[in-house]
This record gives sequence, structure tokens and C-alpha cells, in this order.
Amino acid sequence: MSKHIIVDPITRIEGHLRIEAVIDDNNVIQDAFASSTMFRGIETILKGRDPRDAGLLAMRICGVCTGTHYQRSIEAVEDAFKITIPKNARLVRNLIQGALYIHDHVVHFYHLHGLDWVDITSALNADPAKAEEESYNWAKTPYGVSKSELIVIQERLTKFVKQGRLGIFANAYWGNPSYKLTPEQNLIATAHYLQALDLQRDAAKLMAIFGGKMPHPQSLVVGGVTCVQDIQNPARIALFKTLLKKFTGFIKNAYLPDLAMAGVKYVDEALDGTGGGLKNFMTYGDFRLDDTGFYKSALLFPSGVVLNGDLTKVYPFDQIKVAEDVTHSWYTASGPQHPYDGTTNPNYTGLEKKEDGYAYLKTKEKYSWIKSPMYDDTRVEVGPLARMVVGVASGDARITKYVTNFLALLGEKLALGKPAPASALFSTVGRTAARAIETELMADVMIEWVDELAANVANGDVSTWTEFDFDAVSKDAKGHGLAEAPRGGLGHWVKIKDGKIENYQAVVPSTWNAAPRDYKERLGAYEAALIGTKVANPEQPLEILRTIHSFDPCIACAVHIVDTKGKELGHFKVNTSCSI
Repeated sequence: MSKHIIVDPITRIEGHLRIEAVIDDNNVIQDAFASSTMFRGIETILKGRDPRDAGLLAMRICGVCTGTHYQRSIEAVEDAFKITIPKNARLVRNLIQGALYIHDHVVHFYHLHGLDWVDITSALNADPAKAEEESYNWAKTPYGVSKSELIVIQERLTKFVKQGRLGIFANAYWGNPSYKLTPEQNLIATAHYLQALDLQRDAAKLMAIFGGKMPHPQSLVVGGVTCVQDIQNPARIALFKTLLKKFTGFIKNAYLPDLAMAGVKYVDEALDGTGGGLKNFMTYGDFRLDDTGFYKSALLFPSGVVLNGDLTKVYPFDQIKVAEDVTHSWYTASGPQHPYDGTTNPNYTGLEKKEDGYAYLKTKEKYSWIKSPMYDDTRVEVGPLARMVVGVASGDARITKYVTNFLALLGEKLALGKPAPASALFSTVGRTAARAIETELMADVMIEWVDELAANVANGDVSTWTEFDFDAVSKDAKGHGLAEAPRGGLGHWVKIKDGKIENYQAVVPSTWNAAPRDYKERLGAYEAALIGTKVANPEQPLEILRTIHSFDPCIACAVHIVDTKGKELGHFKVNTSCSI
């Protein structure tokens, strides 16, 4: 007899997310539904405003990736006005965005996703000397895991337990049979978890050096950037490089080794495709490498679409093929809409009350505040895995090198005599590995960019802004800013009339991935990734958390509130015509 599991809220994410899963007698997931239980409507707030101010409001869409929403919004306006920014502005934007990537990915693995793989209580039983020895199996120069350092960390954990509390490690599924790391491996990863809490401040400083502050940087404007004095000050550039190198040391000697360590332990799940999901991947492309203009430049991450996991074929991306459907979303619309013509008309229809006293999603009707994006009438996954897959399929030399290096490391540790197969990436393990691979790549290329910026300024080019006549270009225009956030493809579309925003739509990474079924009843990426997953203990659905967290959900939009049984607590109305 099937069982119905509700996980609400999914914790260790940004925002509120509910997962409902149906499992059979063998505890294998047969069906799954993803629902955002939050609504905000930032796009509506932007209507009627000066497009030059859009970025400052759009960055409030998210409290994590503030800078990337800021940049996408500004680029949408620059596209509408046909503005090409100076080289220094391009490099500064790349550096700010790159710093966000390495910060976000490390925080994700250790503080949001790591505890799906790492059993903290198991680390209490580890032998610190053996743990130090174990660390050399994964890194030539292990980071922060000498015997003495591990003893201190283990003693701290032991004190927590003796006091009857685990602090930040409380209320987890410790001891679940789905945990596979040894006590010594768990101790290594726990040490890096705690060290990453301190180190993430350095990554935040990287964003603030050229961005002014973090979160919500202030140095980007339509036409370029404003951090003129920072790029002309050798001390500021030197500080950026010093912090970057320090953080890169952690990435190479802690993050990547820990991921490889977990990858070997969970290799069976990687090889059998657990959590693989749609196997359709899309990326807008990002990080311009020259100054030929938007959508013309060579890109660090090439754009494209790969379908059915076929790495021999890449379909070119065309933004006109993007559409959003609301058949199973709490909105009204006449049918799938391109973002230029998109609407945000809430239509909350509630939850279904069952006799057991709990409220369930009306899965045959509307059941999420997230719309269902489609590319060319196809459901796709976005994110680091999509970027690595499209990069390899496109024959990109840099991406292929980093992916191959990691697969070779796994092959070596597994004694395969050859690299692990690329198909192993189509899994929860592979999705998590792709983020680590991308982090190393990004940290290395940022060194090249900061050196390029310093050399360009030293040669006398201090331009940071392209002048434009707002009155001449802003009467009637439309543009889109399409690039990649850490979590995946992020697009902002704007239509401008008489110098004011007439319509605005943002399709964010978690809209693509966390969406419900569409008008053809096709599953979203989260839902598809859960199908076929075996849950060791339905009362502790660790496997559901592991797969959902591998996408790094960001669902930050809320004013509708429900209690734990689905009872409506109140209605909220926002007067979007008020000026700020």
C-alpha cells in the first residue's frame, strides 16, 4: 500500500518549499510534487518606475544572490538602450559575480547541503589520528585537519552533547542508514564545515571591495560601474587577489577533496542515476570574455541546450522560445506566456483538507506559487550541472578539462583504471559534484580577470561608464538580461514606454527547477529527480532532502501565510502604486 510523505518546510534553503511524495511498499518514490508556499510579486512593484532604478529594487527579489539580480536587471535595461559597457566595467562585474559563485557554492555544500551526507554524531566516535591520515587519501595538502586541530573540534562537539544540546547541529536525522561516510571522514567534513563559517567572510569581502557592500552591492549602474577609485588603487586590487588566493586554497584542499570523498562512498547512486531527473539541461551562458557587446561576446560558460543526456548534440539557445505556464500554479493566464508579455495575477485556490486533519496539495489542480517555465515547450534543468554538461557537450576546452580532472580523480580512487563515466554526473551526486568542479574553475579564472583589470588600468584605461542620452533611448524599448546565477539561468525581461517600466518579468533558477507540472502534466526538475529514489526510513526522508538540496533551492517571495495544517491565517494587500 502506498504512503504519502509530506516534508514541509524543506529547511536549509532560502524561502519556503513543500515536497509531497508517494512511496510504494518498498519505500521507492513513485510520484512527487514540489510547491512553493510563498508569494510576493516584486515584478508588479516595478511597473511605472524609472528603468534606471529597476536594479535597486530587483535585487530585493533575493537576499542571497542580490548582486546577480541587480546585474541582470541593469543588463536588461542596457540591452533595451543598446549600451555597450567599457572593459573595466565588464571585468569588475565578472569579479563581483565570480566572488558570489565561490561564496555561494562553498556555503551551499557545507552549511546547506553537507549535512545530507555528513553524520555529525558519527564524528564523535572518530580517531583524530586516523582522520588526519585519512585526509591524505584525498588531498596532497589537506586543509585544517591535523590531529591537534581535529582533537579540538571533536572536544567542542563532545561538550555540546554532554550539555544535552547540539546547537546548530540539532534536529537532524543522525544515525540514518543513508549516511555512508566513516567516523573519520565525518570528522574531516565537520572540521571543514566549521572552518567554512569563518572563511565565507573573506568571500563576502571580495564582493564588497568592488561592490561597495555585501549583500546588496551599490556600484553597478546602467552603462557601467561606479567603483572608479577602487580599480585605480593597487592596494584594493592586491587585497582582492590575496583574499581570493586564500579562499582558493580552501576550495582545492578541502571542498574538492571532501566532495571526492563523498562521491566515492556514494558512487553506486551516481552510477545508477539516483536523482538524475529530467536530463534536459539549459544554460543562457555567462561571463563575457571580450567587449563585442551583449549576446555577441565569447563566454566562459557557453549557452545552449542538451536533451536526454545526449552529450553529442547541443541546441542553440534562443530567448524567444522561453515561456511560462500556470496550469498548476496559483495564477491566472490565458496560456503559456513569453516573459515580455508575462503577467503576475495571483489566484490562490487553497489546499485540500483530508480526514487525518492535515491539508494536502490539490495536485490535480493548482498547487504552487511557482510558475512552470518551458524552453521550446520542453521542461529543462538549470544550474551548475547544466553549465558543465553544456560546456562539455559544446567542446569547451576549459570546462572539459576541469570536469575530466574530477572524473579522473574519482576513477583513480575507485581503482577503475580510467576516469569515472560522464553519465555519473546525471545524479544527485553528480549535481553536487558539478557545483564543486565549477567552483574550482571560477576561482582559477578570477585570478586571470583581476590581473587583466590591473593591467588595463596600468595602461591608462580608467573608463568605467558609457554615456547615453536617456531621453533619446527610453521612449519605447524592450530588453532582456540573460545570464547565470550560481543556481542557474536567470533572466530579466523589461518593456519600457514613455521612459517608464510598462512590464517586467524575472524567471529565476528555482522557477525553472522547483516548478510544478505544466499543461501537459510534465514534471518539474525537482519532481522528476525524486522519482525512483528509495527512502531508507519514511519517518526520516533524508534522501528527499539530499536530492532537493542538490539543486540549492532559493524560493524567496512571501506574503501568503498558512499554518502547519494549511489553515489560512490572513490576507495581505500591497499597494504597488505607491512611490518609494
